[in-house]
Amino acid sequence: MRFDEAFIDEIKSRLRPSDVIGRTVKLQKRGREFVGLSPFTKEKTPSFYVNDDKGQFFDFSSGKTGDLIAFLQESERLSFVEAVERLAAEAGLSLPAPDPRAAETEKKRQGLSDWMDLAAQWFSRMLAAPQGAAARAYLERRGLPAADWARFGLGYAPGGRTGLKDYLVAKGARPAELVEAGLLIAPEDGGTPYDRFRDRIMFPIVEGRGRIVSFGGRAMDPEARAKYLNGPETELFHKGRTLYGLPEARRLLAAAPPDAAAPLVVVEGYMDVIACQRAGIAAVAPLGTALTEEQMELLWRRHPEPTLCFDGDRAGRQAAFRAMDRALPLLTPGRSFRFSVVEGGKDPDDVLREQGAAALRSQLVRTTGFSEMLFRRELEAEPLDTPERRAGLKARLRAAASRIADRDLQSAYRDDLLARFEAALPSRPPAPQGGDFRRRGRAAGGGWIDPAPTPLGRSAARRLAEGLDLAASALMKHALADPACLDDCLESPFAAAGFGEPALAGLAKEIIRLRLESEHLDTRELARHLASGDFVTLLTDIDRAAAKSGAPFLKPDVSLEGARSQWSQAFVRLSRLAALDEALSTAKGDLGVALSVDAFSRLKTERDLLRRQIRNWQDEP
Repeated sequence: MRFDEAFIDEIKSRLRPSDVIGRTVKLQKRGREFVGLSPFTKEKTPSFYVNDDKGQFFDFSSGKTGDLIAFLQESERLSFVEAVERLAAEAGLSLPAPDPRAAETEKKRQGLSDWMDLAAQWFSRMLAAPQGAAARAYLERRGLPAADWARFGLGYAPGGRTGLKDYLVAKGARPAELVEAGLLIAPEDGGTPYDRFRDRIMFPIVEGRGRIVSFGGRAMDPEARAKYLNGPETELFHKGRTLYGLPEARRLLAAAPPDAAAPLVVVEGYMDVIACQRAGIAAVAPLGTALTEEQMELLWRRHPEPTLCFDGDRAGRQAAFRAMDRALPLLTPGRSFRFSVVEGGKDPDDVLREQGAAALRSQLVRTTGFSEMLFRRELEAEPLDTPERRAGLKARLRAAASRIADRDLQSAYRDDLLARFEAALPSRPPAPQGGDFRRRGRAAGGGWIDPAPTPLGRSAARRLAEGLDLAASALMKHALADPACLDDCLESPFAAAGFGEPALAGLAKEIIRLRLESEHLDTRELARHLASGDFVTLLTDIDRAAAKSGAPFLKPDVSLEGARSQWSQAFVRLSRLAALDEALSTAKGDLGVALSVDAFSRLKTERDLLRRQIRNWQDEP
């Protein structure tokens, strides 16, 4: 009895190797793997590993390795059919009904596959032939050395109309077969079939078991109507169920050290896959379509959290959003995605050529989780300058979470997204009326606050009544004029807290968020964004306070470099002052435990000196 690949894959998707193997081998969790004593040899030290992510077992004592089917064949001496029948029953799957045409269909598929193999060999020879000189030069310019061409099966289809056809027909192929395989095009008017791929660099598309099922071609002619061309849907090739580069990606994952969290990255094109795999990163790409549910299942069988890497441009973002929408209903505990955007508008191939493998690996491990990416998408969907729009964001977040089929995960996502909402957009009570005005202060976000009955609350209220802290306002004024000065302190709690001025905390967090999410945040763009929000009155107060401060980096005759240097010095001093104030406040309660008297005195002396320096900005060198 024969089983098609889809049926075998469905069995494997429903069963975890550690559960099945764990019934006969005592396994212990160790990192991402399970380890136990070999069932094939007598040993005292465990050398038998099971990896659910890879769907494989590895027995280093006997050298045996394979999937669940292979394990049952080796451990219980079952035939392939018996092993499949056993696992299908355990997975709750009925065996497919015998198809009298199955043998004939498989024979036909094998015949088409044989012609694909011969086509790949011919393309490879053409790349090395005189006709392939321009293609070889192009690959070398792209930084892909000849030593790697065979590894990735690269070839070249010459510009003639029947070169491949003549070669395969001479080998015994019938033109109708080659049309069915997608190698030839049959004209609609009934004319003679001709080669589908002409004057293109060729990339073989290989399915999970290592069989060539189609080709992709990159046009050498810059005026070609299609820069990249994939083969059509055929008996062998289904675009939505195939990932370019999957066999090599599986090999790289299997070769990774057992304790390594090796990523599986989804990129956008052939050359990006090749660049990642040359750098030792398991990578695949969809084939000219958005990532499908079938492709997601393929990915999750190999990795619990594949990384989706898209270009940072609008098209790349839209592709990422489409993938998120398709993935949402399928998410379960242990099955999700992460997201990566390569810096500077480049793609992985650019990074490898310009900066090397280490830089590419470094960029691709900096990822954003699914929930965070989903929140960012909805947050940026429209301005949030009215109560209606803020309520709309909250409704969209609830709706997104509700699309997750797994109830527990749906609830967890709803809690997470709403917590992010509350952190990013704290509730804004209505403005006070009448006499309440005198006993309330303005909040940084444009709403209103009651001064808290704590020293910090009383201090903040006093500053709001008397005006903003001058030094903090001077720092903020320059950050508004030159957002790049914040780059070295984007993760500083002192910066996020408003440089020591609580009334500036909301504004500081917003600037830091924008700087982190935008590669080219300039003064004009920042001002436009803040003017559309709730910071207009606060910005006016900052201008007034900064003008009073006399800070040297606000003088018009200071160069940009000089201003950034002085801003950095001021930031260091203010953050140090804040730390000293906090340490002294804590120590006052218990000198015997927190600090010695001498240490307390030294901290107080340093604190007082910093205060004098900050009060006398213009006396600084």
